[in-house]
Amino acid sequence: MASANPLDKLHDEAICSICLEYMSDPVSIDCGHNFCRVCIAKYCQEKGPGGIRPFSCPQCRATFHRSHFNKQLANIVESIKQLGLEPAKDQPEAVCAKHQERLKLFCEEDGEAICVVCRESLEHRPHTVYPIEEVAQAYKIKLQKSLDLLLNEVEGIKKRELVARTQPQECKELVKKKREKIVTEFGKLHQLLVEEEKLLLKKLEEEEKVILQRINENLTRLLALRASLDKLILEIKEKFQQSADGLLKDMNSTLSRCNAAAFQPPEACSVTLKENYSIPEHCLSMRDMLKKFKEDVTLDPETAHPELILSDDRKSVRRGGKKLMLSLFDNPKRFNVSPLVLGVQGFARGRRYWEVQVGDKTEWGLGLCRNSASRKGVVVLSPKNGYWVLRLQNGGKYEALTSPVTSLHLSVRPRRVGIFLDYEAGEITFYNVTDRDHIYTFTDHFSGTLRPLFFPGASTEGKNAEPLVISWFRDTAESGCVLL
Repeated sequence: MASANPLDKLHDEAICSICLEYMSDPVSIDCGHNFCRVCIAKYCQEKGPGGIRPFSCPQCRATFHRSHFNKQLANIVESIKQLGLEPAKDQPEAVCAKHQERLKLFCEEDGEAICVVCRESLEHRPHTVYPIEEVAQAYKIKLQKSLDLLLNEVEGIKKRELVARTQPQECKELVKKKREKIVTEFGKLHQLLVEEEKLLLKKLEEEEKVILQRINENLTRLLALRASLDKLILEIKEKFQQSADGLLKDMNSTLSRCNAAAFQPPEACSVTLKENYSIPEHCLSMRDMLKKFKEDVTLDPETAHPELILSDDRKSVRRGGKKLMLSLFDNPKRFNVSPLVLGVQGFARGRRYWEVQVGDKTEWGLGLCRNSASRKGVVVLSPKNGYWVLRLQNGGKYEALTSPVTSLHLSVRPRRVGIFLDYEAGEITFYNVTDRDHIYTFTDHFSGTLRPLFFPGASTEGKNAEPLVISWFRDTAESGCVLL
């Protein structure tokens, strides 16, 4: 049976029908069939001794007179050899075990292949039957869909597997950063606790000196009183040895001195400490410790960009309209392009801490700037220009405005931000007061006076209209009770 497989047909074309091997030096004869040069020559010699012509084709019996080398066929045969093609073996046809007929039909109810005789039997006659090739093709389509789904599942699993393989390193990096943050924060907390310890010990030492001085003064008075009483006792004993007139001499004076000295000892000195030297409650967290350095910041209207609106108490700022520019005159202190405002307070030493309510604003900026930094034109907020600023953009993009900008990933959206300046240490630290977590720390060498900086952001289509508020919240009332 001729193979329907194109590869098998190609293989057959390369086989010599005389020796049944791949053709060697293939030649073509007049009828178009091809043979090995040696095979056809030997055939012709056997069929026509003495060179008698014409010859008959060993395959189709057509006569031919000569043969010629087929170079193109030789190349094809060589290519087939290199491909290593082998003819497919014919599969034995499946037959019905009962009737020895080919299985040409498929019974849908029983889910099995049957022959034409089975189809007419009482067992299968009421069943729905289809040609087996048609059913096979339908099931191939179903299997292909299932295969496609399974392959997609495998691809999805591969992607998840890739993510799972990268997660351990991601976890290690995350833990490393968190560990560094914890060490840094506890280092600061430890420093503040050491200072608190020194302060308490100094107070204790001063109270000790006061108490000891009182005790010494009390002891001195007691010793003086005792000496006076001892002298009076000796004088009375001597009178008992004197005659009547001697005993009665100056008796009134003696009795008067006895009555005056009786029951007048100094009050006992208490050694109870007045101060409470236990660890104070404000040392229970970093933020509570920072409250010791609370700074009452207010806004400076002389620095405010003309589009900004400040509250009467100068504790909040929001974006206004350009019409406000007509009512304000420019001055050297005012920002004339960038919508910024500074705090009145200037810091050239020490530690300072304040908090700002940012609420649900989608854009804001907070930080400090050098008092001498430029305020005219478009201000580029970066440390090299004297600006140390933390910014929120597009409702969720937090950045520390370094060079280049440092992107920050916050797990909890801050509604209040704490700013802590440690001038001598060269640090400006931002805290998420909402979850009491550290956000970012600028490290630099400061010179000159630094002032708080505020950027309320743009107010587009009524969004982001709420102000920035310099405020203090009760620790027990996260709901929003403000102490201004």
